[in-house]
Amino acid sequence: MLTLKQIEDASELVYQHLGPTPLYSWPLLAEAVGTDVWIKHENHTPIGCFKLRGGLTYIDQLKRAHPGIKGVIAPTRGNHGQSIAYASRVFDIPAFIIVPHNNSAEKNEAMRAHGGTIIEHGNDYQEAREFAIAKAENEGLHMVRSFTPQLLMGVASYPLEILRQKPDLDAIYVPIGMGSGISATLLVRDLLNSRTKVIGVVAATAASYALSFDAGKVVPTETANTVADGLACRTPDPGVLDLICSRAERIVRVTDDEILDATALFLKTTHNLAEFSGAAALAALWQERNRMRGKKIAVVLSGGNLDSSLLSQLANRLC
Repeated sequence: MLTLKQIEDASELVYQHLGPTPLYSWPLLAEAVGTDVWIKHENHTPIGCFKLRGGLTYIDQLKRAHPGIKGVIAPTRGNHGQSIAYASRVFDIPAFIIVPHNNSAEKNEAMRAHGGTIIEHGNDYQEAREFAIAKAENEGLHMVRSFTPQLLMGVASYPLEILRQKPDLDAIYVPIGMGSGISATLLVRDLLNSRTKVIGVVAATAASYALSFDAGKVVPTETANTVADGLACRTPDPGVLDLICSRAERIVRVTDDEILDATALFLKTTHNLAEFSGAAALAALWQERNRMRGKKIAVVLSGGNLDSSLLSQLANRLC
């Protein structure tokens, strides 16, 4: 699907706007988990999450191919929308961001601040996505999907950083929303001929990717109700699923309580505030800590855009 040269070239574009993010080992966290754990801080980007990498490469290539483009449209719960809004402003393209009603107010404000026009529709991501597809067709806008080679080129710059800095990792835990992060990690792992295992993470109440992985085919769910809005996927992307089924080690399901505990653990041991979907990978490692004891592990902290109104949910876990 992608070559190493394509990913390296895409990385050069990404680095015009952000540097490589830190890969840190925090002693207190390693002590708590009981293994050699390295945190990939994708919360340390200009939009507080990994998705900007893919947005930059996608919009750059789109503008080159269609210099007179009318505008782009993207459904999101927040981070994908921030990425597309930010990148579209860089390349001077109008961006329409579709979010469900009752979406994160602070993420909506951030997307507006990055230059996106926010439109609210539907009760969850799937309904927002279906509306975005129809609006794109009716108004001649370009629909930015969550899984394309142009987007993966940029996203893949972060697993490339991980595996070139720590080529001897036993495993990497990656949260799964729509799947660009784990897809990019699997592709880079194989392009580098690495033996590192890639483990996906989903919310137990938004388990469509786990169900689909087990079945070997797309298994949608009727709901995806979880505190981790970035993981709230009801219908997996078939391309992502094909990659995961053929190349991933396994998919771990974590409960909302485990995600909240992991968010608190991040804060106590690293003083980093993760959004709930960003803490899911640590929640999976904690769940499997006995199984992974003695191994060298990377955990992707995929984002730090937690609404301040949600901090109260962590209070009793920080005591």
